Amino acid sequence: MKNGLEDYYVIRGNKKMRFGYTTGSCAAAACKGAAEMLLSGQKLETVSLMTPKGILLTLELKDIQIESDKVTCAIQKDAGDDPDTTNGILVYASIQKTNEPGIIVDGGIGVGRVTKAGLSQKIGEAAINPVPKAMILREVSETAEKYDYEGGLKIVISVPEGVEIGKKTFNPRLGIVGGISILGTSGIVEPMSEAALVQSIHVEMKQHFLQGEEYILVTPGNYGADYLREHMDLPYEKNIKCSNYVGETIDMAVDMGVKGILFIAHIGKFVKVAAGIMNTHSHSADGRMEVLASNAIRAGAPLECAKEILDASTTDEALEILERYQILQGTMKEILDRIQFYLNHRSYEQILLGAVIFNNTCGYLGQTADTAELIEKISAQNGRLSKE
Repeated sequence: MKNGLEDYYVIRGNKKMRFGYTTGSCAAAACKGAAEMLLSGQKLETVSLMTPKGILLTLELKDIQIESDKVTCAIQKDAGDDPDTTNGILVYASIQKTNEPGIIVDGGIGVGRVTKAGLSQKIGEAAINPVPKAMILREVSETAEKYDYEGGLKIVISVPEGVEIGKKTFNPRLGIVGGISILGTSGIVEPMSEAALVQSIHVEMKQHFLQGEEYILVTPGNYGADYLREHMDLPYEKNIKCSNYVGETIDMAVDMGVKGILFIAHIGKFVKVAAGIMNTHSHSADGRMEVLASNAIRAGAPLECAKEILDASTTDEALEILERYQILQGTMKEILDRIQFYLNHRSYEQILLGAVIFNNTCGYLGQTADTAELIEKISAQNGRLSKE
């Protein structure tokens, strides 16, 4: 069955990748189908849904259960070619008539519950984001008007597989327990979307900030998080992962009112920042060996050393070369000075920024000029928050 996305795709890595639709679209479409069947008394096989992106979806209704005053049905999630853990799951909507006027939307099994402040929903509410909730209310309200229904309706969104899937998402870090979130701002999943990843970083940062953390700990990935936990006397549980999005993370922090960020980063990623590269993904830019070689020359390394570095395959290999030429410490000073410069340049010096740099063989390689002050402020902040 055609769902309306057949002509929508993006090219990633020379490959055509299909669009999909969000859990929010699934929930809204299931609600529309359930409301139609409840108020018309007629069973449906498909339902049409106009997404906020302006794409009309036609989706199959599954596992339909019809009772006298209640209808339940599901939509199967299709994430297209996006590597989404929720792909293929069933998102259910149950709609029941009530005597009280108005429409109530809540979450059932597999939809997470909010336990911490700083999210779009209040503590105790179901993790159904604002756009999907608005979509649900719009579809159900229009269906009620269509059939001149003036009574109340109670809607429960559930995702049976969401209990286990939620454990693999950002939700536990955000304080959302018991399942997944019902997400989506456009209703459509664009494969490998950078915007979606950056948005998840923004949500987590906002939550930390609203809990009183004005100075934020950031690790690009698991290496940084592991180093923070094993080698630094700072609150590991407070760290936010920024992936490759160093620049966007700084931009969001400035906009939010964050006062400072300390990055704990492996040199393999963060050496690129010494050249002003703020997206550290290898598909965006590499230049690791060029940065190391040029800064080695600045530190006094001979031309032969620079040539060896340029031929190296990994930063670990390059560091071994620098150590052999007894120029590692001087090179790292040059690199750290430039990392500090470009971090400050990105924020226009509006917030305090610093970085601790390491690798897996040498361990600690150095820190930028403002790092000591940031460590002091984060430690004081953690002590203050732990007393509150």
